[in-house]
Amino acid sequence: MPVVREFTLPDLGEGLTGAEVVRWMVEVGEVIAVDQPVVEVETAKAVVEVPCPYGGVVTARYGEPGEEVPVGAPLVTVAVSPSGGSPSAGPAVPEPPNERPLVGYGVADGPKGARRGRVRAGAAVSAVLAAAVPEVPAPAVVPVVVPVISPLVRRSAREHGIDLAGLTGSGPDGLILRADVERAVAAASRPAAAAAAVAAAVAPTSDEVVPLRGLRRTIAEKLTRSHQEIPAATCWVDADATELMALRAQLNRSAGPKVSVLALLARICTAALERFPELNSSVESDGSGIRRHGVVNLGFAAQSDRGLVVPVVRDAHLLGTEQLGTELARLTETARDGRLTPAELTGGTFTLNNYGVFGVDGSTPILNHPEAAMLGVGRIVAKPWVHEGQLAVRQVTQLSFTFDHRVCDGGTAGGFLRFVADCVEQPGMLLRQL
Repeated sequence: MPVVREFTLPDLGEGLTGAEVVRWMVEVGEVIAVDQPVVEVETAKAVVEVPCPYGGVVTARYGEPGEEVPVGAPLVTVAVSPSGGSPSAGPAVPEPPNERPLVGYGVADGPKGARRGRVRAGAAVSAVLAAAVPEVPAPAVVPVVVPVISPLVRRSAREHGIDLAGLTGSGPDGLILRADVERAVAAASRPAAAAAAVAAAVAPTSDEVVPLRGLRRTIAEKLTRSHQEIPAATCWVDADATELMALRAQLNRSAGPKVSVLALLARICTAALERFPELNSSVESDGSGIRRHGVVNLGFAAQSDRGLVVPVVRDAHLLGTEQLGTELARLTETARDGRLTPAELTGGTFTLNNYGVFGVDGSTPILNHPEAAMLGVGRIVAKPWVHEGQLAVRQVTQLSFTFDHRVCDGGTAGGFLRFVADCVEQPGMLLRQL
């Protein structure tokens, strides 16, 4: 007899309490192998495929796409053949004490004792015999004679979609007249006009409630907490990025990976944090102190199909410009594909936000809780600028710096932003940091 095993949603890490079903990868009645992915779920951190530790016939699925499944709730039941033969659905039997753990998630062996699994009706494969049913001839169709003489009446009814067989004529012997068709047309148009008027009146007032789930809910909760707990302030300055763009063009003319503007800005951030380490910090959750981080884990804002995410470049202070560019490109591509892991989305100590990609100049962003600071960079555009005492057209950008006022005063924040602006205008200053 096959054994029906129940596979529950495991803890996918980071202390998550549930996940939303994105799509099922198996059907009821399908034969699956051990550790075959059966469902794709979205957690607050990422979209992951969940493998099942059992091989056999899927007898039931729990949860439709869009539904939230708590950790520990059943996902699927599988009929497993104890003898290794072809499994078939049957009555649920007591579960053996030792279960194969879920690969990659460290599910412990289940407790000893009996447990009944559920089997969906119709999951077992059975032969169905069709009974012979004598064929009954269809009754002969008797044509309906419509009492209409005038072809003009027939044409008018045809043009207005009126079924003459459903009309009662007002003429002699029930003859259908033109007036009968006109009355039918008028009666049919009144409900249609009323329905259209009602639809037009109702449509603008209808609302739609979009539930906050998965990543969207996590973003909402984190931004709300940041706005409520952190007394943030913002300062900004315009900077001439002409020399920075020239340096990038010079670097990209040589052999090797191309250097992006974001990579140069990331290198400037790590140099600035080395000079102002108090901004690479966070306030303790109980407000008792300020934690200054010994490493720079640089987060950067990236737009994906799931929404705004902040991948993290770990130990960014140990990487050169080319290495930063390689890691930024890898994480950006992974974010677009929706394959970022929870580890790649957590642990940031400082955030770089390049909102210039959206074609805007400035912003006052909400800090990425619990971080204490964020550098924002607007678009780089040609503008009139006084350069060496002469009016010239230069490549200008706006830099904004948002910081937690609990970790520093305005002088520190202003010094950080001024150093960044000087590096943008004179990128040769970075040589001092090598």
